[in-house]
Amino acid sequence: MKKQRIQPVRGTRDFYPAEMAFRQWLAASVREASRRFGYQEYEGPLLETLDLYAAKSGEELVKEQVFTLTDKGGDLLALRPELTPSLARMVAARQNELPKPIRWFSYGPFWRYERPQKGRGREFFQWNLDCIGSSATACDVEAVQVAAAFFEAVGLSPGEVKILVSDRRLMEEEIARLRVAPERTQEVFRLIDKRAKMPPEKWRAYAAEMGLGSAAEGIETLLAGQDLWKRSEVLAHFFDQARALGFDAWVAFDPSVIRGLDYYTGIVFEARDATGEFRAILGGG
Repeated sequence: MKKQRIQPVRGTRDFYPAEMAFRQWLAASVREASRRFGYQEYEGPLLETLDLYAAKSGEELVKEQVFTLTDKGGDLLALRPELTPSLARMVAARQNELPKPIRWFSYGPFWRYERPQKGRGREFFQWNLDCIGSSATACDVEAVQVAAAFFEAVGLSPGEVKILVSDRRLMEEEIARLRVAPERTQEVFRLIDKRAKMPPEKWRAYAAEMGLGSAAEGIETLLAGQDLWKRSEVLAHFFDQARALGFDAWVAFDPSVIRGLDYYTGIVFEARDATGEFRAILGGG
């Protein structure tokens, strides 16, 4: 009887030497772009308590996407799905010792229990770039500038990749004008975040199921407003800075960029290929 071959865990990858060489080149490019702007490398643990993500990341990620396990002492742990909560814990532990502004970056493995898809498995490698202790807009400008420098360093052009930018505060104000109850704002944000991930007819059906009434049509109209950014002083300043620093060719406004995690409060951004073939290359805020 022929023995059954053991397969890799679903959503994980084997890295043979050729794939490993590419991975190492990419990691080196990430490190070079980060250090060029004065960021220092850091790392957090691969395991954290589940409570950390429950407090910082939002209900959807914790209930639907986290790989959990119980240790021998009965504590609930999680394979890290992201690094920002670990960063917050680390900075809080030494907040009086760390000189500001903090500019840190990390590159390493993460896990999310999602349907494996093109460009994203359940195990994936992620670049984290964090700025703490400077003005929020200055940090956002710098993060997007680093991303643009990275794309240029690996041989991409603004014609191939665009960094799409929006502002959650602006969108909160516009959603409130549609007479959506304030307690439903985060729910609407999650609806907007799914816009690029679902066919239009399924997205509209999903919006209808939420019981938003006439506001659902208003939200769709809102997402088509390419000049909406002019109502935001923060975004106007952001785009002015992009021009002054010479990376404006890489950026564009897109009101559908909202980011799914609850800790985003201001400017948010996602880089996408110009043809729209792939999922977001990077994102933050």
